[in-house]
Amino acid sequence: MAEKGKMTVGEAGRKGGRSTAKRYGPEFYESIGKKGGLIGGPRGGLATKEKYGHEFYESIGHKGGQKVKQLIQEAKRRGF
Repeated sequence: MAEKGKMTVGEAGRKGGRSTAKRYGPEFYESIGKKGGLIGGPRGGLATKEKYGHEFYESIGHKGGQKVKQLIQEAKRRGF
């Protein structure tokens, strides 16, 4: 763990996930997964593709990749 009183994003995510799992159980994750698949799944993706086209996905994928590349370089520079 990082300095006392501080935690990384990954540690915070794990802590929150464990807390949610303990509070709501596995059925909760099943239900939100099904909802996500219905709401933003194939229908949402097809509507977005029809509205913006293939190039839209290429551009957001490239932007995401560039951001990840930048974050990795920054972490290496800091010694992580």
